[in-house]
Amino acid sequence: MKNTSTKTFIITILRLAIGWHFLYEGISKMMAENWSAAYYLNGSMGIFSGFYNWMGSSEILMKAIDPLNVYGLILIGLCLAVGFGTRIAALLGGLLLTMYYFAYPPFGSSVAMQPVGNIYIVNQQFIEAAILFALVFFKDRGYGIDKLRQIRSISGESGSVADGSRRETIRNLVSLPVLSLVGLGAFMNKRRYGTDSLSGATIKVGAIDIKELKGELPKGKIGKNEISRLVLGGNLIGGWAHARDLIYVSSLFKAYNTEKKIFETLMLAEQAGINAINIGFSTSKVLKKYKDLTGSKIQVITQIQPNKEGDLFANIDAAIDDGAAILQVQGNHSDWMVRDGKPEKIGEMLDYIRKQGYTAGLGAHTIDTLIKCEEMGMIPDYYMKTMHHDNYWSAHPRENRLPFEVDGKKSPDHDQFHNNLFCLYPDRTVEFVNRVKVPVMGYKVLAAGALQPQDGFKWAFENGADWICVGMFDFQIVKDVNITIDVLNNMKKRKRDWYA
Repeated sequence: MKNTSTKTFIITILRLAIGWHFLYEGISKMMAENWSAAYYLNGSMGIFSGFYNWMGSSEILMKAIDPLNVYGLILIGLCLAVGFGTRIAALLGGLLLTMYYFAYPPFGSSVAMQPVGNIYIVNQQFIEAAILFALVFFKDRGYGIDKLRQIRSISGESGSVADGSRRETIRNLVSLPVLSLVGLGAFMNKRRYGTDSLSGATIKVGAIDIKELKGELPKGKIGKNEISRLVLGGNLIGGWAHARDLIYVSSLFKAYNTEKKIFETLMLAEQAGINAINIGFSTSKVLKKYKDLTGSKIQVITQIQPNKEGDLFANIDAAIDDGAAILQVQGNHSDWMVRDGKPEKIGEMLDYIRKQGYTAGLGAHTIDTLIKCEEMGMIPDYYMKTMHHDNYWSAHPRENRLPFEVDGKKSPDHDQFHNNLFCLYPDRTVEFVNRVKVPVMGYKVLAAGALQPQDGFKWAFENGADWICVGMFDFQIVKDVNITIDVLNNMKKRKRDWYA
């Protein structure tokens, strides 16, 4: 008898815990403003991702899926918590968790997307579903209304109340005060901290819903590569922040952009129509892992510099091994090689990239770098140049600017360079861009956050950029894509032909 009571007690605790989890998830979603499962479904990376993405992209289906999700969680949770209709609730709960499980299965392409720890096959959803399916077949479903009804039925049939039935009644109704106390705690927590709308079935990776995209992002070609006009920049992912005197910002970037968050950002970018990312060489391994795990087709443009031993070609070979689609001589190193009187090294790197069968780009912060290479006959397949105007408060005076000072020694004097300006001579840059006959990718178009996207995007495209490369957090992507589409659809002052 004692063993039976212990077993019943354990089953009750498990059922009550899972029931509360369901109930809280459902109520949180119901109270959250504009909650939708579309974010979760559209981001699915599992073996059935096509099915989940199809559901998430259908407005008609989502009108049914969202309320079914919310009220299904609430009803299943309530029934499990109080032990009413336990078999049906456990079956439906197990099936719902199975749906969640296969949207982001902890194996194959989704293993890196698990929210907690290093999980393989067995996660929280798996365990809870296993318990619920077991409850379907257990004769003993723990204390609760079902068991109380069973006792009352037996008592009624026998015409008498069995000894200890009052104690049995208390045991079977114990979940009600427990549920009330836990619910009160949740209510007080909500009043203090607000609604918790993040759950295992909610990944919200965008301040604007992906469904609010204004259209398809235009593309342009470099050789065999067709690249979206808006390219995702790699600095925010790599943790490089040109934050002027805010010395803690780089650490914040790195803390926010965990590997999971990087993957979510890349997923959202691809859904929004961005099909290329421009990264520093040190980020190559992260992008390789993302592509290997997800099967992503995003085109990786890798910036290359000589390695620590001065080898011009080692990093090129390594980037190719990591899956780079396009290779580009990195801007700082291009500037330094020209500044130090060694521009021929740039030519050697461009030639080597082409010999490997890849598109060869040339980046620079200082326009003098590109002019010098052009004079020497070193013409890349495309240029990547910082392109922004200097009409913002932290830009130091033009008369104090010096070539090659970008990313050099930073002065504490506001009237000198202090990591605040990246296109030192906008007029000279515009003149150069508008006369060259190869494609141009503009970057730092927002002056590292000094300019609004509407302003920076428009200026770069109107002054000759064929693409813009922009560092974006996940919550900025959809908005930036929409801005790019609007700017390109209303291009009035551009004089340069499109070279891509």
